[in-house]
Amino acid sequence: MPDVSLPTRMHKIRGLLSLPRSSRTVPILLLLILVAVPLITPSRSMLNLLTEIFIMGIFAMSYDILLGYTGIVSFGHALFFGTGAYMTGLIFARTGPKLGYLFLAIGGGILLVTVMALIIGYLSLRLKDVYYAMITLAFAELFFIIAEKWRSVTNGADGFSFNVPAVLQDRVVYYYVSLVLLALIVVFLRRFIESPTGKVLQAIRENEKRAEFLGYDVLKFKLISNVIAGVVASFAGVAWALQQRFVSTGVMTVDKTIDALLMTTIGGTGTLYGALLGSGITGMAKNWLSELAKVHPIFERWYIIFGLLYIGIVLFFPGGILGTLMRIRSTKNKPSVTISAGD
Repeated sequence: MPDVSLPTRMHKIRGLLSLPRSSRTVPILLLLILVAVPLITPSRSMLNLLTEIFIMGIFAMSYDILLGYTGIVSFGHALFFGTGAYMTGLIFARTGPKLGYLFLAIGGGILLVTVMALIIGYLSLRLKDVYYAMITLAFAELFFIIAEKWRSVTNGADGFSFNVPAVLQDRVVYYYVSLVLLALIVVFLRRFIESPTGKVLQAIRENEKRAEFLGYDVLKFKLISNVIAGVVASFAGVAWALQQRFVSTGVMTVDKTIDALLMTTIGGTGTLYGALLGSGITGMAKNWLSELAKVHPIFERWYIIFGLLYIGIVLFFPGGILGTLMRIRSTKNKPSVTISAGD
């Protein structure tokens, strides 16, 4: 294998990628609007809905690190989400609602998820495409069955409820906590995908063989991607458990992974902010359609309507909504070339 210097390799990788730098104006403006929402509307249901959108947006962004930036399709990503949720629920259910134990839940979840992501990744990332996806599904199903059968700890499918610290019981306070967590994770993931490691992951997504030829240890970088995505998903699981104050085996089902997949593809893979957009669209659509079902029986099968909505987005926005808009914008910004007769 040829000895290629680091500057040369990074120059070639940048040539593989043509990702535009996102403007920071719109995210900051949107953040300011979200900060003002509790001051504008006292609606408890709206705050709960937006909080859930924030949490599921974090989960979707973690999946986008795998799918959108590394080119890995996983059917077992809910395993990391469920681990964070169970760690939080079990600690508070056995120790009581003390704020100090929240940091124990977060730290324990990060440690456990890191070990799991490394082991599962090392055993499965050598496989590619559908084989890797099926292995991740098998691991997720294994832990799901353990959670189902270990009733003395998890109470199986019935789940268990628990109390949270008093400061987090206020919905407005928890809204701001979730918003701050979302903002911090967005900043962290932006820095990560714009770092040299993130550029290598995108190069692997575009052409794994060429990245390997340039001298990069592809398995190592995939493991890094798996760990980062898993840890971020565990944060989403912790936040979800604190909001619901209830945990059951539903947090580990393949349906939860499919939710992340849908949100990511609706918004646009490989855009990061698209995962947040997808979370907002799916959350708002589900809430709106379920409310219509209470008014008219024709909407009782609202999930069919939601499925048709998803099909329409995939057909007319094949790169996701944000991904398609970014592609149109980049096409318009390309300088036109005019060839005269004298040329």
